[in-house]
Amino acid sequence: MSDSLKGLGQAHNNDLESGGYGEEEASGPFDIVRTKSASVDRLKRWRQAALVLNASRRFRYTLDLKKQEEKKQIIAKIRMHAQVIRAAYLFQAAGAQINVVGTRDSPATAIPAGDYNIGPEQLASMTRDHDFSALHNYGGVKDLADKLKSNTVKGIHEDELDLLKRKNVFGSNTYPRKKGRNFLRFLLDACRDTTLIILMVAAAASLALGIKTEGIEEGWYDGGSIALAVIIVIVFTATSDYKQSLQFQNLNEEKQNIQMEVVRGGRRVEVSIFDIVVGDVVPLKIGDQVPADGILISGQSLAIDESSMTGESKIVHKDSKSPFLMSGCKVADGYGTMLVTSVGINTEWGLLMASISEDNGEETPLQVRLNGVATFIGIVGLVVALVVLVVLMIRYFTGNTRNPDGSVQFRAGTTSVGTAIDGAVKIFTVAVTIVVVAVPEGLPLAVTLTLAYSMRKMMADKALVRRLSACETMGSATTICSDKTGTLTRNLMTVVEAYVCGKKIDPPDNNSLLPPEVTSFLVEGIAQNTTGSVFVPEGGGEIEVSGSPTEKAILQWGVKLGMNFEAVRSKSSVIHAFPFSSEKKRGGVAVKLPDADVHVHWKGAAEIVLGSCTRYIDANDCLVPMDEDKVLLFKKGIEAMAAGSLRCVALAYKVCKSENVPIEEEELEHWDLPEDDLILLAIVGLKDPCRKGVKEAVQLCINAGVKVRMVTGDNLQTAKAIALECGILGSDADAIEPNIIEGKTFRALSDARRLEVVEKISVMGRSSPNDKLLLVQALRKNGHVVAVTGDGTNDAPALHEADIGLSMGIQGTEVAKESSDIIILDDNFSSVVKVVRWGRSVYANIQKFIQFQLTVNVAALVINVVAAFSSGDVPLNAVQLLWVNLIMDTLGALALATERPTDHLMCRPPVGRREPLVTNIMWRNLLVQALYQVTVLLVLNFRGTTILNLEKDRDHVHAVKVKNTLIFNAFVFCQVFNEFNARKPDQFNVFKGVTKNHLFVGIVGLTVVFQIILIMFLGKFTSTVRLSWQLWIVSIVIGLISWPLAVIGKLIPVSDTPFAKFFTINWRRRRRSPSGES
Repeated sequence: MSDSLKGLGQAHNNDLESGGYGEEEASGPFDIVRTKSASVDRLKRWRQAALVLNASRRFRYTLDLKKQEEKKQIIAKIRMHAQVIRAAYLFQAAGAQINVVGTRDSPATAIPAGDYNIGPEQLASMTRDHDFSALHNYGGVKDLADKLKSNTVKGIHEDELDLLKRKNVFGSNTYPRKKGRNFLRFLLDACRDTTLIILMVAAAASLALGIKTEGIEEGWYDGGSIALAVIIVIVFTATSDYKQSLQFQNLNEEKQNIQMEVVRGGRRVEVSIFDIVVGDVVPLKIGDQVPADGILISGQSLAIDESSMTGESKIVHKDSKSPFLMSGCKVADGYGTMLVTSVGINTEWGLLMASISEDNGEETPLQVRLNGVATFIGIVGLVVALVVLVVLMIRYFTGNTRNPDGSVQFRAGTTSVGTAIDGAVKIFTVAVTIVVVAVPEGLPLAVTLTLAYSMRKMMADKALVRRLSACETMGSATTICSDKTGTLTRNLMTVVEAYVCGKKIDPPDNNSLLPPEVTSFLVEGIAQNTTGSVFVPEGGGEIEVSGSPTEKAILQWGVKLGMNFEAVRSKSSVIHAFPFSSEKKRGGVAVKLPDADVHVHWKGAAEIVLGSCTRYIDANDCLVPMDEDKVLLFKKGIEAMAAGSLRCVALAYKVCKSENVPIEEEELEHWDLPEDDLILLAIVGLKDPCRKGVKEAVQLCINAGVKVRMVTGDNLQTAKAIALECGILGSDADAIEPNIIEGKTFRALSDARRLEVVEKISVMGRSSPNDKLLLVQALRKNGHVVAVTGDGTNDAPALHEADIGLSMGIQGTEVAKESSDIIILDDNFSSVVKVVRWGRSVYANIQKFIQFQLTVNVAALVINVVAAFSSGDVPLNAVQLLWVNLIMDTLGALALATERPTDHLMCRPPVGRREPLVTNIMWRNLLVQALYQVTVLLVLNFRGTTILNLEKDRDHVHAVKVKNTLIFNAFVFCQVFNEFNARKPDQFNVFKGVTKNHLFVGIVGLTVVFQIILIMFLGKFTSTVRLSWQLWIVSIVIGLISWPLAVIGKLIPVSDTPFAKFFTINWRRRRRSPSGES
């Protein structure tokens, strides 16, 4: 119980868990602030400790630990199957080498299918079994492409009819998914609530007894009304849950819809992974997911991580000897192109995904804490219900309970057994209903509701949530470590400055200023040392350039210099490549020419490539040694460009004699490209302007107490210029170490010094992915809640380590996306800030709902308990309490959990993850309203007949019913008006923006309409009578007073120190002995 109290009002200053360290030491079962890496034992503990009335509903959106174990076993079986196939293939290959002479299996022959010269079964068998001999018999990858009416260079035709034919013959790249639950399943789940089952049994007993004693015409009302109320609660609950599940299904489909590049008709186009067909040619680069089974066409240093299929973390190198690629695997290194041979269910990955059910379950820290709160309140409610049950039973069977007309309800020896049982059943029903109201079963589910709503709205704000917990954790973020390129800037790069032949070229694309040999070397380096492409439409038209923004900018510059992309690439061939590395900040290729010479081309960070250059080519096409003056000139040019916020890239080359280059393919694979004694070709400056609105977004974060730090691979001068432009650095005076620091400097610091320095860092330049990881770890150790953006494969460790990993939807690799918690679909920093707003909104909406629900709980419990003790009867009966429970639980959650975020949220500091759920402000509001409701309604209960002048009514029973109806009506209207107060717990104007929330207005209106129908037309069911218009006004006025009362209450000052802390301090003081010892 003490653990649950922490959720209600205890703040934790020493937030060890926010740093991710000492997580297991947390004492309470509900004290999990980071579910991202929580152990299975921790997850089991809180489930076992929770007081739950309906486990199937309460735990629907938490991780199903049993299913998770089953899922692991299925994956292990399929992985084992893949390993057996691989072993059999190796055995077969070895046997083929030994058994040169003798009987051989007949060679595989292609069997036509539809319009194609090979069928899906043969293709699936070849790729699944890694059957190299079958590939050889089909004539290799080029002949196989011909059989599939494709081309290894141009791909298939971009024709809808052709795509449809391929899907009909070879299948689509989808797999059968298990259907989601239908509405009936949700109805069944809602029926499993323990208290509702008990109420239905009690209703059945009351129905039977009522019909027996009073006849069917009158006797069915008591039991029937309870049964009907329970059915309404079940239907409302199931409908709400069903709608939530549909939202999660849609979001899950969005998560799986990966966008891939394919070559169709010679041009690169982006398509959904589900639209890839057999025969497609797919370019692959680092971080991509292999979208289907296929065969390698060509590749450079291509390495595949097959752990998702085999379970082994071994990286497998792919080449012409090992060309088979498996769907679902990731590209760990290099680049290449593949021919798709099998899709969907014909792949191992498709079989795997079809075998395992998609589980959306994942508990969030707030869910766990609210389960603790619900457990504590539930225990209190159970105790109260038990006390009410005992007191009412004792009063009833001792003859102290009277009917409204004053007659005694039970007389020993006189009252019939049936009547006595009926009376006991009614008392029992009231006690059970108190439990229904008291146990806030909807409280933890309100988190799921608000998260589902927020996730759907965040999609419109260009953020796709992959992990539920990240949505709420973002509200606690104290720092955001953001990339520069594409996030703070527009990711639209152009070459605006260039240094070639030892001087600045203006304009940079004026090829008349360049000698022929320099131009030749430049276009060769640009065309061959790239993962991008240039497509020239056959019928003329605008040239299409694809690739990363940096690649595109340099390719466009090459085109302007007169480069014919395909012609240049056809004159030479790439024999080895060193893909761009964020560690080395450069990438290179070795190109073999027809004259047997090999040119090694390098491209990368200007100052790093320049440091490896010893010569350059001047304006006369002569090689000139790089003297100190020239190095200084280039360095000054780089600094000037960087100061102008340009990204500086250098291109250089080296000629290698053929005798110095390995001939054997295996030796060539492990050959280190020469990177010294290079000849400088050009230094270019790429302009990438800041995004519109990014400065305002950064300022919004600063106002909200969230520090924005820029982490970039660019040099410090470029980083500084952009940081000043974005507002991350206030002025030049701030641009001093350690505010602005290089990655290698930060890396070299001791652990203790790093923790000191990290608080001051605003900009980190020339950083590697490992530097980003060190930064995140240091910030978390210092107690920060860290959000970090990343797009590269090497960013995966930092994205995983951070409290919230944000990957980029456009430039991000699949590896980065899978390691992240949220995908920023437009790569825009402003969208990151919107996520912070939504994160804070989740927490704020839950607090609104808690304040509203606890007010109803406290008021309903106190009114019924006091009335039970004093008069032996309760003013709010079972049906009325069920209606109040519906207003409070399902409808209240829908109304308050779907409030949109406001600017007010960004004027507060971040919400600490250990801060109390019920703040002092909420306690004040709650107690003021509950005290008012309890006072007014108890006065009406005990003095209502006198105050309302009902004593003149000759029918005393009718007078009591009028009084009780007024109490019920006033109580409901108190909740209706208090729902407005709950919208703005710390603001005077509770109506601001209310008209924009149509759902809130609709639910309040629906509640009022239903209340009128209940009182005016369904009195038999609710045990109420019709009220006069004067009493309707009285009911509304009693509710309306809660508005001015809320304003007066907000004038009462409250301490910043949580109430629970005062009790903790006093308790500790009492425990101490006079000597000061504990």
